Amino acid sequence: MHVAQIPKFVAQAPCVGRAPRALPSSARLPRAPRCPVKMSSKGGVMDRPTIAKPGSDRKRGVSKRRPPFYRVLLHNDNYNKREYVVQVLLKIVEGLTVDDAVNVMQEAHISGLALVTACAQENAERYCQGLRNNGLTATVEPDGGPAGGEPN
Repeated sequence: MHVAQIPKFVAQAPCVGRAPRALPSSARLPRAPRCPVKMSSKGGVMDRPTIAKPGSDRKRGVSKRRPPFYRVLLHNDNYNKREYVVQVLLKIVEGLTVDDAVNVMQEAHISGLALVTACAQENAERYCQGLRNNGLTATVEPDGGPAGGEPN
């Protein structure tokens, strides 16, 4: 930018040590329009927004119930090898890691019964049937949570 292009009021800006001059009225920026904000009667602090709780319907205020959870239990048997049980668990149960499958197999082997997963009834029945189709002994039962079958 050349000196000729610099506005007059900038070219006349104060040097160090001098008091600043007021800008001419033509150089001032227009004020932004005020935003209409509703203030509470508590000293000018904005009201906190209302946040809906998860699982509730905003329009009706009715909370949605989640389906009850069911437990898939694996029973120990003396017929299947441990490696095979782990392979079947990994193949049938979605999201089960190798470590989880080994732990489930060990628990069933030691105590005779192990919790495979707790999920919705449709998934629990599908997992149980898949385990049975592969020669394992499995059962499904309602999760005895604090609300009579609902998840913890």
